[in-house]
Amino acid sequence: MQTNYRFSFGPWNIHTGSDPFGPSVRDVFSFAEKLEFYKKLGFDGVQFHDDDVVSSADAPWAQQENEAKKIKQLLDDHGLVAEFVAPRLWEHPLGIDGSITANSPEARKYALERSLRAVDIANIIGAKNIVLWPAREGTYMREAKDPVASIGYIVDWLNALLQHDKNIRILGEMKPNEPMDQAYVPTVGHFLGLASLTVDPSRVGALIESAHSILAGLDPSDDMAYALYQKKLWSVHLNDQNGLKFDEDKSFGSVDLRRAFNQVWVLERNGYGQNGEFVGLDVKALRTQEKAKSTRHLSNSREIFLRLVDLCRSLDVKKVEELRASRDYEELDLLIVNHLMGR
Repeated sequence: MQTNYRFSFGPWNIHTGSDPFGPSVRDVFSFAEKLEFYKKLGFDGVQFHDDDVVSSADAPWAQQENEAKKIKQLLDDHGLVAEFVAPRLWEHPLGIDGSITANSPEARKYALERSLRAVDIANIIGAKNIVLWPAREGTYMREAKDPVASIGYIVDWLNALLQHDKNIRILGEMKPNEPMDQAYVPTVGHFLGLASLTVDPSRVGALIESAHSILAGLDPSDDMAYALYQKKLWSVHLNDQNGLKFDEDKSFGSVDLRRAFNQVWVLERNGYGQNGEFVGLDVKALRTQEKAKSTRHLSNSREIFLRLVDLCRSLDVKKVEELRASRDYEELDLLIVNHLMGR
């Protein structure tokens, strides 16, 4: 059965163009303006951090609840749905040292309390997926924390959220580095290993970002296949990456088209999206792009994905299987390259 794909992105994917080495190059769109872009660009889902929904994650709950209800109404008015909520723990002063794995009991307490509120916010806006991006859950030097205790803290955090709400699912979005030098749970394999230790492994899965796999020296399509086999691939963040350095969030397929093809191929061939999963894009406009054109990276990435879907569906699968069976990989190599070149 062919999948009718749905797409999502987060408000942070339409940004100012600022970086640590210079000023912002374009004005900021308001949140309301960003919502207006979704349908026009062909997107149905909105990815949220908790403080994308509420003005302050430290505000009294009554205020957060009221603000979340207003966001839900905005989503309904625009015909949009919330894909997930992720607690943004890394930008708070108590999150400097990685709040889930911090040496400070106060910081760990803050991380848990804020995360539980993020679950409550997600319920209001209609999202059942909670994403853990463990941005600072690692170290700049290995002696700075107890690594065994830190893994235990992460499992404790997962269990607390699972027990707080029996309907949510937790999606781990793993990354090997940046902003920390080294993360404690750097890949999807590490995270799904931890999932088996939780109180309800059936509600712990993965969100795989292309660039994060590449930064770990892995092929994103292999990471996706690993999670798909376990029926644990519940979201993706497609983008592209030029080498092993910082997280670039380039438009999907803009660096390595064949690598992008293989990601679409493994998703398409294994029914991804047929249970409502979104094709999420975590891409950012080039820093120098002017404001009037600063959504093209989103429409371009979506267009490239759908063109690659067409190529997957038009590929001579019988021929691929014959070449696999005969181990004629050179001919298979040429077949794929010619197909990508439209020959």
